[in-house]
Amino acid sequence: SASDILIILLVFVLLFGGKKIPDLAKGLGEGIRNFKGSFKSADESKEEKKEIK
Repeated sequence: SASDILIILLVFVLLFGGKKIPDLAKGLGEGIRNFKGSFKSADESKEEKKEIK
């Protein structure tokens, strides 16, 4: 629920401080982007192998 999310966000602010949260979010976003990119490149290489056969 909304109150649970609010409490979790408050705990993050208390633990990491307001200045570190954007850095953590940026790192998480880059990690997710790299993860998705690796799947995309794996799919492309599978398609290339199918075309070669």
